[in-house]
Amino acid sequence: MREVVSDLKLEGSKAAQGTFISDLKQLVKVRLTFLVVFSASVSFLIACRQTGNVNWLSWVMLTVGGFLVTGGANGFNEILEKDLDKMMSRTSDRPIPSGRMTTGQALVMSLFMSITGTFILLKLNLLTGLVAMFSILLYAFVYTPSKRKSPIAVFIGAFPGALPPLIGYFAAFERPEISWIPIILFLIQFVWQFPHFWSIAWVLDEDYKKAGFQLLPTKSRDTGTAVYILMSSIMMIPVGLLPWMLGFGGLITAITGVIGGLAFCLYSIKLLKKLDIASAKSVMFCSFFYLPVMQLVLLFDFIVLR
Repeated sequence: MREVVSDLKLEGSKAAQGTFISDLKQLVKVRLTFLVVFSASVSFLIACRQTGNVNWLSWVMLTVGGFLVTGGANGFNEILEKDLDKMMSRTSDRPIPSGRMTTGQALVMSLFMSITGTFILLKLNLLTGLVAMFSILLYAFVYTPSKRKSPIAVFIGAFPGALPPLIGYFAAFERPEISWIPIILFLIQFVWQFPHFWSIAWVLDEDYKKAGFQLLPTKSRDTGTAVYILMSSIMMIPVGLLPWMLGFGGLITAITGVIGGLAFCLYSIKLLKKLDIASAKSVMFCSFFYLPVMQLVLLFDFIVLR
């Protein structure tokens, strides 16, 4: 009998542990966080081509610090939006609105991750740590509350969303300096976010409206919003050509940028004609592929072919 009780307690403990880990993954938005770390890592390796060597300890510090900073910012986001998340089908099962995690628990973990991550990045150099700290504040405390006030929230959110390449690039230097390369990396990710987030907002518009989020440029799934998505997609072509134009990337990067930009445009034109969710999903899935492919090609072009 004692063995049965002991086994039941052990199973309950494992279940609780598994639930906590699952909830923690949801709190930090682990897939999004890994994408941010990936983006920063690509920029770090590109910068290492400039320094002449790869400091793998710095890369580990960037990866751990970047993961913690991003996870902390996402945690603050979910704390601030806990009551709104209850209203949306997509987010109602997150740990805080579902009641599996208290606001206090989430706050402690988010503060720990943000402070520890920033400290680690500050150990790399001052600029890297300051940019990381700025990204937390801008994302959690400016972008998050603005989502219910105005569609300009997407423009505001594009700034912290485009900072990971800067953080990764600066992390490779003891004394980082501003140059065209990190600016280009920032611009590619900055402009990419508009067709990316507007297409997501189109797909999830009904759910977002339950919480009062205003993320579509005209606040509706209409021709005006589709035009904005097309315009931002067109912008992807010259932005994708910037590395080649400024001598940072080669012909392969230029071709990839043009093909990716044209794909964005074709799907956006389809959305403009049909104004349906299926077409918006095509733009959304195109955006999922564009950024990692463009970054990997740029890395290969810059490091291997040069």
